[in-house]
Amino acid sequence: MEIPGLGAVVEDDAFEGYRSKAVPVGVLGGLECEFVVQGYDEEEDQEDFHAAIRTFLSLGPSALTEAAPAVYAYYLRARREPGGDLGVKINGPDDVLEYVNLGTEAEVLRNDDGDGRIYVSLECGCDWEPEQGLQLVFRDGACVTRVGPYDGELTD
Repeated sequence: MEIPGLGAVVEDDAFEGYRSKAVPVGVLGGLECEFVVQGYDEEEDQEDFHAAIRTFLSLGPSALTEAAPAVYAYYLRARREPGGDLGVKINGPDDVLEYVNLGTEAEVLRNDDGDGRIYVSLECGCDWEPEQGLQLVFRDGACVTRVGPYDGELTD
């Protein structure tokens, strides 16, 4: 089977969807990323998925730069938690992305419990929260609309 923008995909039973081969992603600085597309077969009109994937793949690194203040705010919240001082000192939003290990698997799915939009979710690592990591969520694949611990949520 093929999904526009991703090419050939294979069934992935663990995610109940389809998995692509790794493709370079501009927003991740060209890092290759596999996509897991969930709920695709259940859609009457799959164009929403195609549009979100196309939009996400067209993003450049500036989308992460724009999200840096929200990522820094997450860092500050994590530091205030008990045991949150792991010796990581980040001076501000301009430095925070240096402490993020970008994910190489993007989940694409519809938010059936909320607004019904398509989201691209990345699970990333971060030096200040090794257990819960960092989740970056792109609504319609266009911009980061949620930053926080990786918990699978798509909206706040």
